[in-house]
Amino acid sequence: MIDGFLRVWMLSLMTANIQVLMVCLGNICRSPTAHGVFNNRIKNAGLADKIHVDCSGTGNYHIGKKPDRRSIETAAQRGYDLSSFRARQVQASDFERFDYILAMDNANLRDLQARCPQDYLSKLQLFLDYAGADCEAVPDPYFSGAEGFDVVLDLIEDASDGLLAYIRDRHFPDPVGG
Repeated sequence: MIDGFLRVWMLSLMTANIQVLMVCLGNICRSPTAHGVFNNRIKNAGLADKIHVDCSGTGNYHIGKKPDRRSIETAAQRGYDLSSFRARQVQASDFERFDYILAMDNANLRDLQARCPQDYLSKLQLFLDYAGADCEAVPDPYFSGAEGFDVVLDLIEDASDGLLAYIRDRHFPDPVGG
């Protein structure tokens, strides 16, 4: 009986559908970059059918617009395609739908916490909690030069690797003896 239960439990873990939401202020620089990078990591890991990622903003400034041209260009230089993304604002339903809601900075996290129903607060985190870098926030590159977008991409790549490793370990462990 226990052996059968463990087998069913392990199978349910292996077929889980994990939902990840990347969040910044306007959804045109940091969160679409994080969406594109993490989506690339998921596909390369062969987990595109198990982990899904989206992005949104806490503000409504850019709804329906493409990511910032500089984000698209910087990402493309490293092989990421952000051109199909369109900005959207966080919706009330996102708090229930997503398993991981990852803010790019503390202001975004506070905005999310203010809107989030109590039952879902544990889903909210800073994205860089998964990074090896000694940095708490992904800086907003909107008013910076090209180097700001490179720094953002470096931090996002680091955190994406850490997040993927965490999700794999937690939700898709290797089978015993595998």
